[in-house]
Amino acid sequence: MFNNLSEKLDKALHTLKGHGKINEVNVAETVKEVRRALLDADVNFKIAKQFTNTVKEKAMGENVLTTLNPGQLMVKIVKDELTELMGGDTVGINLAGNPSVILMSGLQGSGKTTFSGKLANFLKTKKTKQVLLVGCDVYRPAAINQLRVVGEQIGVEVYAEEGNQNPVEISQNAIKHAKANGKNVVIIDTAGRLAVDEEMMTEISNIHKAVNPQETLFVVDSMTGQDAVNTAKAFNDVLNFDGVVLTKLDGDTRGGAALSIKSVVDKPIKFIGTGEKMDAIDVFHPDRMADRILGMGDVVSLVERAQEQYDEAEARKLQKKIAKNQFGFDDFLNQIQQIKKMGSMKDLVGMIPGAGKALKDVDIDDDAFKGIEAIIFSMTPEERSKPSVINASRKKRIAKGSGTSVQEVNQLMKQFDQMSKMMKMMQGGGGKRMMQMMRGMR
Repeated sequence: MFNNLSEKLDKALHTLKGHGKINEVNVAETVKEVRRALLDADVNFKIAKQFTNTVKEKAMGENVLTTLNPGQLMVKIVKDELTELMGGDTVGINLAGNPSVILMSGLQGSGKTTFSGKLANFLKTKKTKQVLLVGCDVYRPAAINQLRVVGEQIGVEVYAEEGNQNPVEISQNAIKHAKANGKNVVIIDTAGRLAVDEEMMTEISNIHKAVNPQETLFVVDSMTGQDAVNTAKAFNDVLNFDGVVLTKLDGDTRGGAALSIKSVVDKPIKFIGTGEKMDAIDVFHPDRMADRILGMGDVVSLVERAQEQYDEAEARKLQKKIAKNQFGFDDFLNQIQQIKKMGSMKDLVGMIPGAGKALKDVDIDDDAFKGIEAIIFSMTPEERSKPSVINASRKKRIAKGSGTSVQEVNQLMKQFDQMSKMMKMMQGGGGKRMMQMMRGMR
């Protein structure tokens, strides 16, 4: 996510590191590089210029605080301005109606149908809502089928009317159906086109007037950069939508849409799509995104995701096992499953401060645990619960069964042993000792 932009901003801000104070020359040099980084990320020239002018003005107007060096001060100013550029505050979704009607808009291929499913899943699991998905793309039968597949996947009902070519009628009937069947959120997936055209705009405008939604969201493919911003403006002129959804942020996106869209349409980014899975959806937090762009990670989001998967009863069981030296490979496997539920590995690594930069040349994918899982699945129940019984001949059998080498099995055994010792150490007063040791290593 924004790897290229992060790298270039890091280089730009590096200019000030080592300087004792801020002056016009080194600020001008830094600001020039920041502007170049933004333009390379496909940020609108006018917005990039305005942004860097504000940064320069604030940097020159600041007395460097005793706790900050010039480099740190500039990072803070850039971070604050990036946060403002992307909206400043987090804006939630309006679910006031009964049912709450959410109208999805956007071009074909923007990920609108998939995101409708993700949003339905989010509202069902996180907000305990009874959701109805509505298929109003009457031009592409494949779109209705796709919505049905998505609905089945997440356990959400899909309303569609075969043969009815009137999306206004379909959406009105769907709301009646929702009221009659105890649904409190209706998500209407509308037709997209390959480009903005008058017919499309009239159609979605008519649906909007007929259903009077609590929330109208514009879904945009973040990989399309400035084109996305221009499309958003065209839709906003007709619909006056409430918020933006950025999809495909897990791809090789330059970041231009995320950084420019708020300035152009003056509407908040409400959600982002961060992967293909149905739970790959995040509420958009401008301050956290600014941290990630500047390589500071996003520990708050990481902790929130971990808490969602946290099972108190399981944690207590695990604690007892560690205390009794009974932590085995089944427990290790369980921990891996919990991590996998938190989201894509690439996304999680980006949330750890400094990790994105340290691992920028490492290919991180969701198959990262495949080899480890294969080795553990090749063990017998006894070997999993008592790793100490695994001798040389057993290692050969495990390696053969998992399609790995004895060396890889040994490596996993070593890592498992180190992890077990660390967990045991953290159980007693060792946590404090460990922190002291880490401080001494700096």
